[in-house]
Amino acid sequence: MTGITGGTPSMLPAWGGGAVPRSEPLLAVEDLHVEFATRQGAVKAVNGVDYTLEAGETLAVLGESGSGKSVTAQAIMGILDTPPARVTRGRILFRGTDLLGLSEENRARVRGRRIAMIFQDALSALNPVFTVGWQIGEMFRVHQGASRRDAERRAVELMDRVRIPGAARRLHDYPHQFSGGMRQRIMIAMAVALEPELLIADEPTTALDVTVQAQIMELLAEIQRESGMGMILITHDLGVVADAADKIAVMYGGRIVEHALVHDAYRAPAHPYTRGLLDSIPRIDRKGRELHAITGLPPNLLDMPPGCSFAPRCPYRQGDCAVEAPPLHRIGPTRGSACHYWREVLDGSHG
Repeated sequence: MTGITGGTPSMLPAWGGGAVPRSEPLLAVEDLHVEFATRQGAVKAVNGVDYTLEAGETLAVLGESGSGKSVTAQAIMGILDTPPARVTRGRILFRGTDLLGLSEENRARVRGRRIAMIFQDALSALNPVFTVGWQIGEMFRVHQGASRRDAERRAVELMDRVRIPGAARRLHDYPHQFSGGMRQRIMIAMAVALEPELLIADEPTTALDVTVQAQIMELLAEIQRESGMGMILITHDLGVVADAADKIAVMYGGRIVEHALVHDAYRAPAHPYTRGLLDSIPRIDRKGRELHAITGLPPNLLDMPPGCSFAPRCPYRQGDCAVEAPPLHRIGPTRGSACHYWREVLDGSHG
């Protein structure tokens, strides 16, 4: 099987029996719902998310904090804390097999080996009491039964691959002895150690300066080209998305409110939330123009408003928006918008 170093098919769960058809996407998330039980009630963090990803493709998932981006990723990885989290509906198909239907043992075989994740806070994600070499080498010791010496050798190779200077000398250093950018490279080394087929990068450039951000994104793109893996890039930085992704999914209130190819969404957004996000960032072609903020606050996931969840903040809203929640209208072979008035948004007639 592709994307696994040193593994054999007999070590893995069955994946539907036989060869996977070319038409089968690498990943398909279908009608995913996730809730968190709290004393105040059920927090509906993810409300019917659908998206697909092909091998070698990058999907950027955009949205404000609390929109459901990271919760969806954690559901794919199978690392939601249950309880309080609970997947109440939906499917997560990886190479045609529903991950939600696997036993925890089989799910653990997939995690790290075939699907890996880079977390947004490297300092918190790395264990402060173990050296970085030990933590990278653990991937080979646990998943492949490598000896300590072999695991260290391969850890040095990975540190070299992600361009950590003096990798052999720094093998026994601890996370706090590295800069933020170097820690993020260590996280990348751990994530790609077993050559996964799918990599989820959750805000991989958060709190890094612009130069280091560009280096990290270039490194991820290089590894993706070499391996052919699919990548989900979770971010709120639209500047990063423009250069890194093939397509986007914009989330709001736990839903996908727009999906499109990147160049289509940037040229003419079809949802007022996407338009608001784009209008709030500086652009070279709009030098001197005032930046527009999205007024109001995200919805309370404990008490979602009736109708469209974006309606209270939307400059395009009309009476029916507060009553009827819009479906995800298909507006082309590669586009969808959850807005009653997507035509007006596309041409900007009510901005």
